[in-house]
Amino acid sequence: MEEQQPAVVELDLQKIAKQSLWLTFIPLIILLAIRFLLQGELLLSFSFWYVVYALVGYIVLIVIHEFFHLLGFRMFCSVPWKNMAYGVNLKMGVAYATADQLMDNKGIRKALLLPFWMTGVLPAVIALYLNDGVLLLLSAMLIGGAAGDFAMYKELKKFPDHAMVKDDPEQPKLYVYPAD
Repeated sequence: MEEQQPAVVELDLQKIAKQSLWLTFIPLIILLAIRFLLQGELLLSFSFWYVVYALVGYIVLIVIHEFFHLLGFRMFCSVPWKNMAYGVNLKMGVAYATADQLMDNKGIRKALLLPFWMTGVLPAVIALYLNDGVLLLLSAMLIGGAAGDFAMYKELKKFPDHAMVKDDPEQPKLYVYPAD
């Protein structure tokens, strides 16, 4: 199948960066409004330890975000753990998770959205329950961080569920092979 000419889905990282800002800012405003409605007031405080908590939390959630991509590849595409990799591309300024084999389009779309739910939405719900402002901020940042995942998902929706997809290990690019 990989001998066929694939359709190429490639992301414009500058465009994604702008979308990411909006996908962070708008959910943050909405979450703060929900917090205000639940608490009856909105108190914002700032301390050195909150900054440390936010920085460490952000790094941890990014790692967990990428892990959930890998878990999605395993659960929805049956990719063996040994065929997956993750890391950080400092040159492009992105964390990544990748698999070195073909995956079905329907499964990879699920794997693309799994981190959004687990590192964006779930922490937002927990933050609202615990009244944790830093976790609320982090969840909004991870929702915004899923902008590239949403863009890939949107592009992959144009192809049949049973089309096969190969992830580029170095670029934010997917190769889509038509199903036979």
